[in-house]
Amino acid sequence: MITIKQGDITKENVDVIVNAANTGLKGGGGVDGAIHRAAGPQVMVECRAIGHCPTGTAVITGAGNLLAKKIIHTAGPVWNGGSRREPELLRDCYVGSFRLAKAHGLRTIAFPAISTGVYGYPKREAATIALSVGIQFEKKFDEIRYLCFTTEDLQIYQDTCTTLRKQPGADHTCNG
Repeated sequence: MITIKQGDITKENVDVIVNAANTGLKGGGGVDGAIHRAAGPQVMVECRAIGHCPTGTAVITGAGNLLAKKIIHTAGPVWNGGSRREPELLRDCYVGSFRLAKAHGLRTIAFPAISTGVYGYPKREAATIALSVGIQFEKKFDEIRYLCFTTEDLQIYQDTCTTLRKQPGADHTCNG
């Protein structure tokens, strides 16, 4: 099941949340900073031990003080007009996160809108990639949640899901 909702990813009671991290795993602003603040210092200790997360890849840590069991950290691409493999790298973030969650036996996962904040990725294009990959993995998870920070983001995700649902052969639904 795919669920789209507005909310705070740090408060989600799922097996794993995904963090829109930077390549140095150093914490930061936006969702990355919020997750690190809510999770507590132990997660940063684990990130420092890992050291690096190249763009388009994902790593996993414990979840510290969060309700989730784990955090997957993935470094999305900075938008440069689309000419530097940004769509492929963003897709890799989602695919890698799903594969890592599956490898760890995690059945419920929550994603933020990766790369759409300070990294400047166009929101509608990013939502299309996020949901398209989610649809590919939908049958391998009990629930896939997309957490939207703003009402605008929520509307974009809902509209995108409706559009994807209308495509020939589509057999998925989005709740929320």
